[in-house]
Amino acid sequence: MTTMAPTRKLTLDDIADLRAYERERETFRARMIEVKRRRRVALGTLMTIMFENRDTMRLQIQEMVRVEKVLTDEGVLEELKAYNPMIPEPGQLCATLFLELTSEDQVREWLPKLAGLENSISLLLADGSRVRGEIDEQHAAGLTRDDVTAAVHYLTFNFTPEQVNVFEAGPVTVECSQPNYLEASALSDSTKAELLTDLLP
Repeated sequence: MTTMAPTRKLTLDDIADLRAYERERETFRARMIEVKRRRRVALGTLMTIMFENRDTMRLQIQEMVRVEKVLTDEGVLEELKAYNPMIPEPGQLCATLFLELTSEDQVREWLPKLAGLENSISLLLADGSRVRGEIDEQHAAGLTRDDVTAAVHYLTFNFTPEQVNVFEAGPVTVECSQPNYLEASALSDSTKAELLTDLLP
């Protein structure tokens, strides 16, 4: 009988209540600044990809709970339901893609220009194969128009065991193939090492 590997998803017990979180917040946030730096990839001048993990999602949930002063288990469970899908299991990478649009003019110009962006992000591996970012059905359902994109997208990259080996062994490039935003960015060694902690069991 095979035993199931433990999931990486967060549970109610992982989320500190408000007073407990306040005591650890400064130290936790300081540590997470460095973790997020290694996990953040700029793609051109308008786009950032943040590769998420258990810690980045715990930070997100703790900060949401703090801001919204959530005091009930039910409230925390709602946050867990929203953010747990962004914690990768072995063989996966999960990422939040942000469009860094800082003015109304930029929003009006770029959101229509970048329609279909969510289907155009991939990781190019050293053997020439690509791992495409996929959006979940819930996120896809929220994209109600084909002629405009959203400023934030949630992507999952599903690797075969062979692709994980290729990722580990050679260079990796993040690519955007949207016709109005053809950009590529090589992952640094520190980012690759960080992301291998997600991909490997």
